Amino acid sequence: MALEDVIKKIKSNPEYTKCGMVLYHNGIVRETSRAGDSVKSLKVHVDWPGVENLIEMQKQREGIVDIVLEIYDEKILTPGEDVMVLAVAGDIRPNVKLVLSDTLEAIKTEFTSKEEVLQD
Repeated sequence: MALEDVIKKIKSNPEYTKCGMVLYHNGIVRETSRAGDSVKSLKVHVDWPGVENLIEMQKQREGIVDIVLEIYDEKILTPGEDVMVLAVAGDIRPNVKLVLSDTLEAIKTEFTSKEEVLQD
């Protein structure tokens, strides 16, 4: 997974010239949990049918040209490694910002779960 690859996918969309903005979210494994404990590793579990349905629905929203998601599913990751890249391309800032926020929130709360392994 690389941000450059996601950028290439977005730019290869035949309707890319309709875009006025592309926003990217790059999720990274933190070295500490939300509770402040040291993290040894992280594994994410993805509900792919749910995610794919979500993305197709979000692509129908006003002004959206494309959405690309790359996420490591079932891979053991360590602090500093990328977990996810989400890109939303669209016409104007308000449309793109809202769809990125809504899509990211749904992915994180409804369609993925994670296992953190803490340092001993």
